[in-house]
Amino acid sequence: MSELIKKQVTDAKASMDRAIEHADNELNKIRAGKASPSMLDDVTVDYYGTATPLSQVGSVNTPDARTIIIQPWEKSLLAPIEKAIIAANLGVNPQNDGIIIRINVPPLTEERRRDLVKKAKGEAETGKIAIRNIRKDANERIKKLKSDGVSEDEIKVGEAEIQKLTDAYIIKVDQLSEAKEKDIMTV
Repeated sequence: MSELIKKQVTDAKASMDRAIEHADNELNKIRAGKASPSMLDDVTVDYYGTATPLSQVGSVNTPDARTIIIQPWEKSLLAPIEKAIIAANLGVNPQNDGIIIRINVPPLTEERRRDLVKKAKGEAETGKIAIRNIRKDANERIKKLKSDGVSEDEIKVGEAEIQKLTDAYIIKVDQLSEAKEKDIMTV
């Protein structure tokens, strides 16, 4: 395999790694009935006029499987944090006791579990689409190498390599999705 094709394959692999990482992060944000600090990753708090991630204005802990506790670095942030959590529409009610914010994560109903499984499948499909788009772009770049003097056979070998990578990464996305489904459906 020529160096030009090897570079395309390596670039595609790096992009697919990032796509897997993104899909994994998105799946981790879907709650599975257990309290997890990652549920609040997308919550941003108005901190002196700047939208700041919750994790940067206080500590987020889970003392047990059903509770999240947020301890802000400054007491004045209790109300803005509470507002931000409500605005994030996570289906939880923050309780402000003047020192910390406590969130009790309710157990999931069967119907809610099914909705979350659908959402997880949607995120997995988005990950697969990203990987297929990476394959398409890599194959186009490999075909353009013909003008650089790369032989037809080398191009076919490169495309086959990209297809092998694509198949392997789609299997990884499926495994992540199945693990998340199992996690969601476990009572």
